[in-house]
Amino acid sequence: MGTPFLRSPQAGAAAALLVCIINAKFGSIDLDSSKGITVADYQAATGNAAQIEFWNSAATRAWADQYARMDRAVAGLTKELLDLAAPQPGERVLDIGCGPGTTVLELARHVGPDGHVLGADVSEPSVARARERIAAAGLRHAEVIVADVSVHPFAPDSFELVFSRFGVMFFSDPVASFANVRRAMKPGGRLVLIVFRAASEKLWPNAPLEAVHHLLPPIPTPGPDEPGPFSWADPARVHRILEGAGFSAVSLTPLDPVIQLAGPKGEAEAADFVMAMGPLMRVLPSLSAAQRENVREALEVYFKEHATSQGVVLPASNRVVRARV
Repeated sequence: MGTPFLRSPQAGAAAALLVCIINAKFGSIDLDSSKGITVADYQAATGNAAQIEFWNSAATRAWADQYARMDRAVAGLTKELLDLAAPQPGERVLDIGCGPGTTVLELARHVGPDGHVLGADVSEPSVARARERIAAAGLRHAEVIVADVSVHPFAPDSFELVFSRFGVMFFSDPVASFANVRRAMKPGGRLVLIVFRAASEKLWPNAPLEAVHHLLPPIPTPGPDEPGPFSWADPARVHRILEGAGFSAVSLTPLDPVIQLAGPKGEAEAADFVMAMGPLMRVLPSLSAAQRENVREALEVYFKEHATSQGVVLPASNRVVRARV
């Protein structure tokens, strides 16, 4: 067992505010229910409002509409992560930042009809896409909700496994967020996440951004304790977050499969992919059409250097984080 559940004052206040908002709108509710809770409710109750707004903007719509591209890029990584998580038949699983549902479907396949998978994401378009895919697969033991897991009122002792594929790096208060997640886990429950290990001009996902930085306006770099793609890069900070939230047996393991951005002779395809679904998506809306075209041309030149007989690939630097309740 880990240390006793530690709930920060900020987490308690945010969760209490969310419950007050829900009760004011709908009357008393079961804390395991999410029906009727909106993105606006979460924005009012949490410090993650800016991230919630961004992940519901036009800039991120490709994550819902073009999910097959990302699935291909990280297919090997996803398989290895699922093998490490080892979801078992009959288990109940929470998938944080589940996006358009690929990992929800995979987890559901592992736990089978006697288990259950709950996906949570702040992006309404991605949740809508995930629900379509679950319905098309005919699954009754998987569902997805629009939710900020930092403050969502999950029922206590609900999950044997909490899983996330790059879905945890943008919390404004990660200790409070994971304290809330821990409350929802059963004693002995497992936490398995993958995050980016380090920013580098030669590695995915930052390499394409660095290749065209001379064509872009200045981009603010988040501080080491601020939300951002590399906010879990410091091993000491990862331990502080999870141990501060009450987890034990925290371990960090490198996982660095190559990322396939496109097939053979796919320089243009790779450029289009990273402009739609990489770090560039945060800055491209501020550019003119001519500037965006210059970026695209520079990316195609850059990706020619990374073309192989199997396609356009980049090395990566990731970390699997595991912990126990």
